[in-house]
Amino acid sequence: MHFKIRPYLSSDLEIWNDFIITSKNATFLFNRNFMDYHNDRFEDFSLMVYSKEKLIALLPANKKAQTLYSHQGLTYGGIIINENITLPDLETIFEAVVAFLKGNGFQNLVIKSFPSLYSSQPNEEVQYILNKRKAKIIHQNLILAIDYKSDFIIYKSKLKRYRKLESGRFEVREGISEFQPFWKFLLERRLAEKHNTKPVHTLDEILSLYEAFPKEIIQFNIYLDNVLLAGITIFKTKMTVKSQYGIASAQGEKLGALDMLFVYLIKKYQEEGLCYFSMGRINDDGFDGGYNPGMLKQKQEFGCHIYPQPVFELKLNG
Repeated sequence: MHFKIRPYLSSDLEIWNDFIITSKNATFLFNRNFMDYHNDRFEDFSLMVYSKEKLIALLPANKKAQTLYSHQGLTYGGIIINENITLPDLETIFEAVVAFLKGNGFQNLVIKSFPSLYSSQPNEEVQYILNKRKAKIIHQNLILAIDYKSDFIIYKSKLKRYRKLESGRFEVREGISEFQPFWKFLLERRLAEKHNTKPVHTLDEILSLYEAFPKEIIQFNIYLDNVLLAGITIFKTKMTVKSQYGIASAQGEKLGALDMLFVYLIKKYQEEGLCYFSMGRINDDGFDGGYNPGMLKQKQEFGCHIYPQPVFELKLNG
């Protein structure tokens, strides 16, 4: 099978997005309307793979020196294919991509694997190929998520706080109008106070992304007597909801408002029939074990289990 491989161009946007819709292992994060919000931070070098003029695979990616990354601005990555591509086909595609990269002066390929909890179909082929080529695992992300099909248990202390919602004094609100108060009065301030950092997305960026993906990006805030206590930003895919941001005010922490809101959302999306509720990674190099044990405990008390996400590095000339 002969392939034509070339870098993505802005004029390919519609073709790229159409392929994402029909692929077996993509989410809205791979849509160019999502990917391109941070194109000023990364040098895009996404690849498009053709066979007989037909687009058959994509590799969302950026380059840095002589390394190609399966995009550093995305939570997961790899080669995007449709369900008609077999393992032998994918192995051939992978070899063609490697040859293309070597021919363009790249020395390394780094792929942040696509966790099964985000995929609507089994999606382990790329990991198999990387292992077969003896790619090295250079990092292991630890994702905490609830499997709704399992007998997960939410701790009684979390449920006790959640029941405060029944008092009627607390109110959960959602929608576009909730982004601005959460970003300006909670998220930016609390991250600066507690961690001396900023959110990955600015308010303008998240609002722009919401406009592009109003069904996938949702803001939930909880109030007491119209005072904002906590908020959670949700990224929703076909299979999984992910809490992208979650933080409380000092008063909200005392009242357990974030716990209330998390349990509310866990129950909401379980009733909607989703498969997983992801609370994101717990990796933190500031701790000896490479992860935050307090965060691990907190998320396990909601019923989360650990889903490892290996990051592979393949030496192209090895």
